[in-house]
Amino acid sequence: MKRRRTSHIVLSAGGTGGHMFPAVSLKNELLARGHRVTLITDERGLAYKDYFKDVKILTVQSATFAGKSLLGKIGALFKVLGGILEARSLLSMLRPGCVVGFGGYPSLPALRAAVLMGIPSCLHEQNAVLGRVNRYLAKKVDAVALSFENTQKANWEKYNYTVVTGNPVRKEIVALGDKTYPPIGEDKIFRILVIGGSQGARIFSDVIPAAISTLPRAVQRRLQITQQCRKEDIESVRASYADTKIAVELSTFISNLPECMEWAHLVIGRAGASTIAELTAAGRPAILVPYPYAMDDHQMENAKELVIAGGAWIFHEKEFNPSELAKMLQRLAKRPRDVWRAAEDSRKVGKPYAVKDLADLVERLALVKGDAGVIKTNKLEAIHKPAAASEEESEPSENKQQRPILSAGERP
Repeated sequence: MKRRRTSHIVLSAGGTGGHMFPAVSLKNELLARGHRVTLITDERGLAYKDYFKDVKILTVQSATFAGKSLLGKIGALFKVLGGILEARSLLSMLRPGCVVGFGGYPSLPALRAAVLMGIPSCLHEQNAVLGRVNRYLAKKVDAVALSFENTQKANWEKYNYTVVTGNPVRKEIVALGDKTYPPIGEDKIFRILVIGGSQGARIFSDVIPAAISTLPRAVQRRLQITQQCRKEDIESVRASYADTKIAVELSTFISNLPECMEWAHLVIGRAGASTIAELTAAGRPAILVPYPYAMDDHQMENAKELVIAGGAWIFHEKEFNPSELAKMLQRLAKRPRDVWRAAEDSRKVGKPYAVKDLADLVERLALVKGDAGVIKTNKLEAIHKPAAASEEESEPSENKQQRPILSAGERP
């Protein structure tokens, strides 16, 4: 199939916000550049349809194999195969210049169909561990875009083209990286933002109010807290804070996250890919508690770069308790310069141009005349590295990768 010059891009994403929100960012960038965009997703992806009101949305069958019996996996296989056939039909009608997948089983039918049809294809991995679907597709697509240079389970030398773009985040978050960090001092307000992913995190509802209630009154009077809670936890959290007299705002979903992050001095959260990307783009320090049951423990891997760089402190969940958190918060409140320095370190590892770099890659695949192979270079040389890095600078980086993950709120 001859590859055409076109400006119609198909995005394939679904499942969780971690897959969908990078697709939203890329969609907005491509539309701003004058391209047409279509989203192919599954039924679960329709939960995010409000973020794609300005493009056409099409659905195909898909299913996950994880956690299913043998019979269930056979059923899932037939659904995926059916989805690939549906995707082939849709792509024949749409005639896109490129299909971009964002991982997870909902992206599999469209991306696999694109490969079979010879349509230029690209996948994006948000986490520091290549996901199962992306591992299956990585050797087949024309290009692989990564968010972390040290992505685990990535067999880079076998891929056609690999580039580290970073993980796209919304432009309002990127804008924070150019703004001044809010003033902080030993006798000034200390603002903490608590986020727990799209569904909240129960452990934060249990531990954080209990920790803050044990802090000295002098520290409590300085605190302002905005905390995301699960719906079933919000009243108990409100009651836990009642005796502290701290200024607290609780909600099940933080719709104005960029605004909240702008005034926050410190963020407490999980270590999902979007959280790490937003923290580093905005330049905000964090206390991270990786979700221990994430596939391939990818949240722990996501947190490594930021912790080693000095932009975050980390707790293993089993060590995240009121006593240890209270010690850390009291120490940070007394040493605001450490918090400010961590904010600068966080900003240094950010990739604020991720969406532009990813859009550039997609355009090269979709708009170049002839076969997309013209963008292919020597496989390992295609991996993007910072241009200014020298051999002397690279050695400490390699040593840092060998350092163990810190625990109990420690950092270098």
